Amino acid sequence: MAMVARRSFGAAEENIPGVPSDLDHIILGTSDLDRGISWMEERCGVRAAIGGVHPGRGTRNALLSLGPRRYLEIMAPDPQQAEAAGKTSPMVKKLLGLKEPRLIAWAVHTSDLASLAKKAAAAGIDIDPPRDGSRARPDGKILRWKSFGLKDDRDGLLPFFIEWSADSVHPSQDAPAGCLIKAFSLESGTDGVIQATLSKLGIAVESKAGSKPLLYARFTGKKGEFEL
Repeated sequence: MAMVARRSFGAAEENIPGVPSDLDHIILGTSDLDRGISWMEERCGVRAAIGGVHPGRGTRNALLSLGPRRYLEIMAPDPQQAEAAGKTSPMVKKLLGLKEPRLIAWAVHTSDLASLAKKAAAAGIDIDPPRDGSRARPDGKILRWKSFGLKDDRDGLLPFFIEWSADSVHPSQDAPAGCLIKAFSLESGTDGVIQATLSKLGIAVESKAGSKPLLYARFTGKKGEFEL
């Protein structure tokens, strides 16, 4: 039985072969946000807009729309939080260790996070407790969501799950447009755990064996097609 709670977005959501139907966003990690923005602009011809900061998590971001209901999040350490959560956050340490920007995580959207968490637990998948999240936009508006991740996400190969608050504008709606995602897949080890977990979660995404964990995406932008 498919375990991901399906959310209907009608005509606002585009079904693209090769892209999971419930893909919400993918995260491009970088050690410096300005560098990450410029790096992405060189490839797609679109400059990402500053999204805001994640209070208490030590990170900040910039955003690009990837089409209806999907977006790219460029995530970097927030210098203003370096003395607080930034020094102890595993994510911040990971970002600081990146020599160049790369895809590090992805999210699946759901309309019923609580039910999904129960179904995941019933299938024997260990998850972190669902938690509330928020981000302050530059214009002062607060975006809110709930999310949970897997205790073992295989270094970002397995997704985390997000339910957006009904009063929050989805980032894909007002982030800079001009870049579309055309394909998304991953490479994993040969032990079969990745494929088995994805199957239990009801997520249809191409996964093949590889020598190291790798997220792959293909886009088309103002400069043509490119891959990350």
